[in-house]
Amino acid sequence: MPVSAVAISKDELKVIKEAYQKVLRPLKVKLKGDDKILLDKAFEMAVEGHKYQRRRSGEPYIFHPIEVARICHEEIGLGPTAVICAILHDVVEDTDFTLKDIVTNFNEKIGLIVDGLTKLDGLYNVENKVDESLKSPQAENLKKVLSTLVYDVRVVLIKMADRLHNLRTIDAMPKQKQLKIAAETQYIYSPLAHRLGLYQVRTEYEDICFKITNREKYDELAQKISDTQSTRNEYIKSFIKPLKKQLKALDIDFRVLGRPKSISSIWNKIQTKNVPFEEIYDLFAVRIIIDVPSEKEKSACWQVYSVITDVYTPIPERLKDWVTTPKSNGYESLHTTIIGPEGKFVEVQIRTERMNEIAEKGFAAHWKYKGVKNVKDVYANWLDNVRDILDAPYTNAIEFLDDFKSNLFKEEVYVFTPNGDMKILPQGATALDFAFHIHTDIGYKATAIKVNNKLVPMGYTLENGDQVSVKTHKNQKPNENWLNLVKTGKAKNKIRSSMKEERRNIGEFGKEDLARKLKNMKADFEENVDMLVKYFGLGSRPDLYYAIAEEQIKLSELKKFEVTGKKLALKQTEEVKAEQAKSDKPPVSKSTKQKLGNKDSIFVNGEPASMYTYSLAQCCSPVNGDSIFGFLTLNAGLKIHRTDCPNATNMIANYGYRTLKAEWGGNASSDFVVRIGLEGVDSGVGVISIISDTISAKMGLNIRNFNINSNEGVFSSTIMLVVKNKDQLKELIKNLKEIEGISTVERVDN
Repeated sequence: MPVSAVAISKDELKVIKEAYQKVLRPLKVKLKGDDKILLDKAFEMAVEGHKYQRRRSGEPYIFHPIEVARICHEEIGLGPTAVICAILHDVVEDTDFTLKDIVTNFNEKIGLIVDGLTKLDGLYNVENKVDESLKSPQAENLKKVLSTLVYDVRVVLIKMADRLHNLRTIDAMPKQKQLKIAAETQYIYSPLAHRLGLYQVRTEYEDICFKITNREKYDELAQKISDTQSTRNEYIKSFIKPLKKQLKALDIDFRVLGRPKSISSIWNKIQTKNVPFEEIYDLFAVRIIIDVPSEKEKSACWQVYSVITDVYTPIPERLKDWVTTPKSNGYESLHTTIIGPEGKFVEVQIRTERMNEIAEKGFAAHWKYKGVKNVKDVYANWLDNVRDILDAPYTNAIEFLDDFKSNLFKEEVYVFTPNGDMKILPQGATALDFAFHIHTDIGYKATAIKVNNKLVPMGYTLENGDQVSVKTHKNQKPNENWLNLVKTGKAKNKIRSSMKEERRNIGEFGKEDLARKLKNMKADFEENVDMLVKYFGLGSRPDLYYAIAEEQIKLSELKKFEVTGKKLALKQTEEVKAEQAKSDKPPVSKSTKQKLGNKDSIFVNGEPASMYTYSLAQCCSPVNGDSIFGFLTLNAGLKIHRTDCPNATNMIANYGYRTLKAEWGGNASSDFVVRIGLEGVDSGVGVISIISDTISAKMGLNIRNFNINSNEGVFSSTIMLVVKNKDQLKELIKNLKEIEGISTVERVDN
């Protein structure tokens, strides 16, 4: 969001024009018809509209849309129309120009794209308070952006370029704003970038978000990668040296790149594999890119693979063939892992220049090759699924996003129909997901499912190569338990729709009973039904009708009401008054009872947290020194979470308006419960005693719980203990790592 400031100076305007020319130069070869005129007009309109606006860094705001336009063309591969829209993407939202001005000065297509890029209006009232009728303003905004996928994917691609530039310049933002942007990015933009094949964009998203949420670990890993760079470069040279002669003999143009894994992916591997940085063998990958005609691509890739495996020993189970069967997002490459010089494992990626461009630029690059022989439109089926989700009725935008996210899967499984047709589903999809994937009616009527000719439960998790057949019956229909048996958004959406229809039919009986009861009480139906929905704590009228029909709510409950002028009002009995007085008392926070800290230990939005009913979140157990934020729950007061809490992304992305800035005060003197996980070799020399002595005797810390398991010479342990602050925790982890036989020591979440 721009801030008001002084107008652009003449010197700044000169630099702005130079930035625009930088965007224009590489575009010139693609300009057709009126493109140049429209580009210049867009630039002039954006400069005029944003002339009094600046970014938080102090630079003129117009630099932002110009840079977004550059990213669209140079890094994502979009053409002139998208560049025009990128330059105009904030004009309607942040200036006096209207959407009608855009359509009048340009055309309806550009107007449609710019409209899709404009944030959802009406989320806040005149006092700038959130409209409570919207469960999540952020989710509503994301839903609007994602809804544009079915009519023009460029809207989302421009939005992703916009997000990328905001992340690159995020240091000027307040910390709380950084956390909100990072959470939203991790929740939807990063998975979407992957699904659209924008691997470079996704990697940068994830690295910057990791830097925001866990700066300490980011800096530590970045330094380790930097320290090993020269060694890594030398190793790549020694790896490729014996291959060069044989590769040249193939008479194929090729180039070799060596790229380290991203910092965020290294951290994910450390977390999931529970290994230290030094034990990750695939810190980098060698990429061999060949230049051959499209009809020779597959055979040429396998020829290069043959050369590599003639020189080095391959690890067969690590071969991944996405040349024969591309990923559903268009990614094509041949991956193998070999044992290279010095016995090190090396991942090798083999691809053509076309495949590499698609891998780097995703959808936009794939579109460029549409119509080329043997190149499929891999996005058609996915966009059809997106259309199904967008067309479905949802209770709220959060439910929509949950289903949409299931279509942004990173890994996939390949299964087959009885006729041998291959179907691609997300990893973790079940047999019932397959039934709905084939056709909605087959899913609705599914009674039994066979996998590889064996009867399996409907919740059976599919594996690569499974052949699946579904038996149906006309009287079968979904039930609530089915929602626990599926993973895909399409299946969940169809089951919910069927259940809503069933509930609606049952609810008609409840509605009739309620109407009859209110008529007998001489109370008006329309004037009272919404009040009853709220009184019984339900979400909608259909929920009330269904609950009455199923006798979950007894109509005898209406005896608690009296009728005044056809309206129901609670009878003010002594019992009701006492209950009301009890409920009006403010809850006493657990944190206050346990005195987790003095009143100045945590500050929320600059005020002592003692002003709130607050407590430390158990999911991430923050300690003094952690980067934290506050989250207002609906019925448990304010919870203090770590910024890298496993639940932070979902909370901040969907409920950003309920997150508050939080920081530790200088007077904090509390005790904090934390968990640490250890792994190592069980040498049988009293490892429990050594660990206990280090924690209790050496560090003087109190152990709350000590759990240890040993199996075939390896032990794992989880310890719950009390510390004063993060520095003390870091010192403890350092001391434990020095114990002989312990391989990993990490702080773990609950």
